[in-house]
Amino acid sequence: MSEVLINLGSKGNEAVINLTRETLNSVIAKKSGAQKIAFPETNFYLPFINAILKREVKTLGDCLQALDDALRLSKNEPSANGVNIEALGGIFNKGLSTLICEEILAALSYFDAKHPSGSGTGFLSDTLLRSLGLQLVDGRIAGIAVILGPAKDEDSAVELIRNFQSRSIVSLLAGTANGKTFKEQLEKRKIEIGLDNYIVPLGQDYLSAIYSVNWAIRAPLMYGGYKPGQWQEILNYTRTKVPAFVVLLSHVDEVLVATGLGALALGFPIITDLDVPQLGKIDTTLYEALVTEKDYKKLAGKCIETRGLKVKVTNIDIPVPYAAAFEGERVRRENLYVEFGGKGNTAFEFLACRDSKNVEDGKVELIGPEIDEKEENSKSMPLALILEVSGRKMQKDFEPILERQIHRFINYAMGVMHIGQRDMNWIRISKDAFDKGFRLKHIGVILHAMMHQEYSSIIDKVQVKMYTRKEDVERLFGHEARAAFNERDERISGMTDESVDTFYSCLLCQSFAPNHVCIITPERLGLCGAYSWLDGKASYEITPTGPNQPVAKGAVIDTKLGKWSGINDFVHLKSNKTIESVSMYSLMDSPQSSCGCFECILAIIPEANGVMVVHRDFSGMTPCGMSFTTLAGSVGGGAQTPGFLGVGKLYLASKKFISAEGGLKRLVWMPKELKEMLSDKLKKRAQELGVPGLLDKIADETVATNSQELLDFLSKVKHPALEMEPLM
Repeated sequence: MSEVLINLGSKGNEAVINLTRETLNSVIAKKSGAQKIAFPETNFYLPFINAILKREVKTLGDCLQALDDALRLSKNEPSANGVNIEALGGIFNKGLSTLICEEILAALSYFDAKHPSGSGTGFLSDTLLRSLGLQLVDGRIAGIAVILGPAKDEDSAVELIRNFQSRSIVSLLAGTANGKTFKEQLEKRKIEIGLDNYIVPLGQDYLSAIYSVNWAIRAPLMYGGYKPGQWQEILNYTRTKVPAFVVLLSHVDEVLVATGLGALALGFPIITDLDVPQLGKIDTTLYEALVTEKDYKKLAGKCIETRGLKVKVTNIDIPVPYAAAFEGERVRRENLYVEFGGKGNTAFEFLACRDSKNVEDGKVELIGPEIDEKEENSKSMPLALILEVSGRKMQKDFEPILERQIHRFINYAMGVMHIGQRDMNWIRISKDAFDKGFRLKHIGVILHAMMHQEYSSIIDKVQVKMYTRKEDVERLFGHEARAAFNERDERISGMTDESVDTFYSCLLCQSFAPNHVCIITPERLGLCGAYSWLDGKASYEITPTGPNQPVAKGAVIDTKLGKWSGINDFVHLKSNKTIESVSMYSLMDSPQSSCGCFECILAIIPEANGVMVVHRDFSGMTPCGMSFTTLAGSVGGGAQTPGFLGVGKLYLASKKFISAEGGLKRLVWMPKELKEMLSDKLKKRAQELGVPGLLDKIADETVATNSQELLDFLSKVKHPALEMEPLM
């Protein structure tokens, strides 16, 4: 490493240590060492310090102990728990020291209400990381760019961010140089900002960059199954499994060099538009460590190459950019050119398997007026969107699975919004997209291309028909679509675990949680809520060597618990022999493991002889004394934890929902929002169980947030769980 970088980094580290000491001592003098300090919505205290140093910083006094460790590392001495990176003469210890201090300074900024700064998000919550877990493991998010400082001009900022978006890379923004920020450059060009658009401003100052670090450092704790203090394993995990890199633009100083040493310690390379000494592969990175690229047209590509990302770029012949980054984009009324469905008009979408001779591959047919031929003062049109597919391996059971992808495929087009499915769909096209030349026919082009790209192993031909006359839309819906929707629902609802001899695995999350194995059955969807048994079957047909594998149930071991020899053998092998037995229907006896992508968490409430459930969007306290975030810290990472279980929310209404313990009658508490979301399904299941008023007897946060309030409520309403046999 260049002596220039070593000297600058050393000076920057010293400056940050002095600032941290002065700031911390000043706050302690005004308050006390016992003053509590914390980031919001996390179970990991000050996450970087917790993960690397195994310190649970809860007070200002605890910060002093962490600062002592930072001082040791700055002198190239091991921390109290033995942290010491020997590579390149120990220079990366100064980087870790800098990050420790910056996390303390950021926590103090929260304490003084100085952060979040400049309409930034500030600290990124545990819930946010968990909600993005599935997108990281299934490739919808290919990488994470931490952009520090502004681009050389607004055009360059837009070009870089569009290149990242088109490659499904999330950008985290921080830092101000020469009175400019990257966020402001984008806003001046009216670029929509937010997580849904893969652009997240952390804050205006460079200190806000620490929020990207203490977000990344939680991944090995949440998904990898590692514990605080396992610093070598944690740093190896961030190096090999967290696809992050730093983009340093326009400005560098001593402190940024010191911070950069910390990023390199985590395995995150730095790509810059500045003239700085280059640094090839080092012990802590997979490839080059520090690279200069001044051409903004090549900058995104250089980042991908340097970090070693595997990126899928979809090139479709349409006049607007197309990528997963645009999936969350909203087309608002003021920018609306035309819409289909919703409250404004009739619309539906339908995919059907046809005989090969009746499908002409690539044919996109519009029957009725195009959007540039609509009535002048109208912004609403009817639409029947019909996909007809054929293939030797195509099965009727795959129709609803492929049909659901219409939502995702249309949403990837910039300036086009899709919500819902079937006859509850709603499509909007923006004025900007229309002005660029986007027309209804391009939806057909998208669907043809993407169906082939993702489902070529089962689909041979795809044709798309679109009807924009109301009488045609109504006729076609009544002629075939309505009956097909009803028939599908009946077929799927009639499937049971007993009706099949094969379940399906899902190992998607093993890239983050190496020991986790999800088993999907007809009556138990994946814990992320995204994969059903039919999804697993279709995925296996599409990619026989992929994450969804057929698992023969084998001999019955215990019918009540849901134990089979074939399932146990598969889980034991694929969990790296960490799990020997799994019960599909029990919370208490060998439950399934949980990765971290779960929609909900079940937890036993012993004093109520029942269980509670909480979903990840609920941030309040629960009667078990823990929030979702706290519970998730104990349940995730591929652990098998009796009494606690990550599940998909629709599993609550399944006949197999913890049936070994009595099923839905054990449910004593759930957030009001979740209860309302699943109301119809839970009422139906309660009716089947012979307890039609059960939903009203399940408490929520409006009546109970602790165990005593819960018991009082359950006794008052005579909840059936109180009369059931003891859970423990």
